Amino acid sequence: MNHKLTKEEQIIEDNIENFKSVSEEKRKRIENIIDTTRRNKAISMRMSSFDLDLLKEKAQQEGMPYQTLLNTIIHKYVTNQLIDKNEVIKTIRIMKSKEVI
Repeated sequence: MNHKLTKEEQIIEDNIENFKSVSEEKRKRIENIIDTTRRNKAISMRMSSFDLDLLKEKAQQEGMPYQTLLNTIIHKYVTNQLIDKNEVIKTIRIMKSKEVI
């Protein structure tokens, strides 16, 4: 089978001699971290029908199940990656107005 490498895979192949194995202990710690982050826990949650319908509409627009969208939103929130678009626009306007002065 002839497989074409991606750009990232080719970079790894080109630099393979620069990589070294990690200790067994470190490898196990890394695998444990990965396993822990992959575990999902089922929860029950109450939300308004209106919000749920809007969430399902947004999920459909994004082409994903609504549970996946909700999980993504929660993950971004708890990892401080969720950005309020209106706050960003407001900040840009303030910065632009200060440049003029």
